[in-house]
Amino acid sequence: MSFFLDMFSYSFMIKAIIAGLLISICSALLGVNLVLKKYSMIGDGLSHVGFGALAIAATLNLAPLTVAIPLVLIVAFILLSNNNKVIKNDTFIALISASALAIGVTIISLSKGMNTDLYNYLFGSILAMNSSDFYLAVILSIIVIILYILFFNRIFTITFDENFAKATGVKTKYYNMLLAALTSITIVLGMRIMGSLLISALIIFPALIAMNISKSFKKVVILSAISSVICFLIGITLSFNLSTPTGASIVIINLIVLIIVSLIKNICIYLKNK
Repeated sequence: MSFFLDMFSYSFMIKAIIAGLLISICSALLGVNLVLKKYSMIGDGLSHVGFGALAIAATLNLAPLTVAIPLVLIVAFILLSNNNKVIKNDTFIALISASALAIGVTIISLSKGMNTDLYNYLFGSILAMNSSDFYLAVILSIIVIILYILFFNRIFTITFDENFAKATGVKTKYYNMLLAALTSITIVLGMRIMGSLLISALIIFPALIAMNISKSFKKVVILSAISSVICFLIGITLSFNLSTPTGASIVIINLIVLIIVSLIKNICIYLKNK
């Protein structure tokens, strides 16, 4: 209990926890759809694009998030609308991911080197979020959650059977673009706490944990959000008290929970079939 009291005595921790909780919920909700659509690695690709955009913004002394969000949105739309027969989606994601990261590192090396702020974007930091970032993260996260809830049924249909949804008159292209936009915003916001190299884990792990517990889509979405929030709180608490990297601590907790849930599931299956 004293751990939590110590954390809440610092204003920067309160901001990090509030923003982190909202971003965790957004990541968990979208993660279920992305994993089921076999787009789980899109988070990794877009986070590297975000890093490249942040490097450009830092070099030109521009506001980082206002540069990163539009660029990541554009790339997300390109990825989800890719109809190239030669370059498949997974190859395309890997291509963009490596290229964006290389561009970002090159820009940094040619300008002023790896400063603390850009290091935080790579690996995450609870100290990285200033007041403007905090308010922007809260507002955009709430918008993402509201839009996801409003269009939940449509997003559900394009996740499981896009061809059937198209046949019934659902404008699948628009809802795919909506999913891409929500994912892009969540990834860019989450890079502040998780870092560009680890933010994709916040999308994948909660979804996998929930899928090991339930098969119902709605239950998986709810359980994914709950597990994401719990893992975030435990991870950020350990990070604060042990002085470990925030993003890495949260990912490790997610990994431990996934292993435990998977083991329990396998044991239950074994006992049932015995």
